[in-house]
Amino acid sequence: MKAGDVRAALESKRARLLADMDRMTAPPADASNISFGKRVGEGTSYAVERLVQVELHDQMQVVLADVTRALVKLDEGTYGTCDACGGDIAPARVEGLPWATLCVSCAAQR
Repeated sequence: MKAGDVRAALESKRARLLADMDRMTAPPADASNISFGKRVGEGTSYAVERLVQVELHDQMQVVLADVTRALVKLDEGTYGTCDACGGDIAPARVEGLPWATLCVSCAAQR
């Protein structure tokens, strides 16, 4: 993949992540009718859904940090080099995961 294609893929991923994260953090449109109680109901379902969204948001922040780091590495000329061991990241890995900043071995230890 050419540097321009990599940059475009990374910037597209970054934009999607930011848009999704903004949507997740927006206040609910109509939460005024939700009540919480002892019985499983709409309020409990809503709470569980929000907990899932918080976890997903946290995971997205990790990916966003990797995307941002990959863009910096692209600018520095170190794209494709593992941040942990300094070795090369397999071409198939960066092809499938352009924001990979760690080789497979170092990522497995993460």
